[in-house]
Amino acid sequence: MSHSTPNRPADRPTPTVEDYLMTMHVMERDYGEIIAARLAEMLNVTPATVAMTFKRMERDQWVVGKGRKGGVHLTESGRSAAYSVIRRHMLAELLLVKLIKVPIAETHNEAHGIEHSISPALEERLRKVLGDPEVCPHGNPFPGHEAATSHWIPLTELAAGQKGVIRRIHEFAEDNHALLGFLVENGIAPGAAAEITEVLPFNQTLTIRIKERAITLGFQAARYIYAEVT
Repeated sequence: MSHSTPNRPADRPTPTVEDYLMTMHVMERDYGEIIAARLAEMLNVTPATVAMTFKRMERDQWVVGKGRKGGVHLTESGRSAAYSVIRRHMLAELLLVKLIKVPIAETHNEAHGIEHSISPALEERLRKVLGDPEVCPHGNPFPGHEAATSHWIPLTELAAGQKGVIRRIHEFAEDNHALLGFLVENGIAPGAAAEITEVLPFNQTLTIRIKERAITLGFQAARYIYAEVT
């Protein structure tokens, strides 16, 4: 278990485990399963490291199912801990954007250094000060508010000629700092009006127009960008 600090409850998972729980929750929420190889890629660790961490997490009852048919799943306590760190991360992002005016291309990495030390009391105060938000600055839903984003669809599901408003950049795109920076630099950010001008399935690309700028994206990146069709 983690070492306690003045702000950090002693029964909270370690920062490493919290990082795993965040990513595992997003995988379960959006893809229905936790894929160890994908987790290793997302967290920039080896598959062997993931296997060892799963073993410790199962011992501490954050996950269940390692080595069994059906794969690894979060336990009730694991999901609760995942929700907690995700809320703290998103509240930190909103604080940075609204009060310190940090660009959204930078808030994910900055919040990562803050989330693990936010106490439950400070989390509650931030929630109230920030107006009990439903989504983070990138448009991803706070735990329990998934319905707020359910009608937004990935750009890969739009056809040429369709228009919409960019509403969300998925957590997995946030984790790719180079991709997130590229998107924001080109105006692909929540609130931007956009039009799909071309879809080329044969080479897995689409072109999106924002204002007078045309940006070509591969499907692999475009699937992480969600729009509200207008």
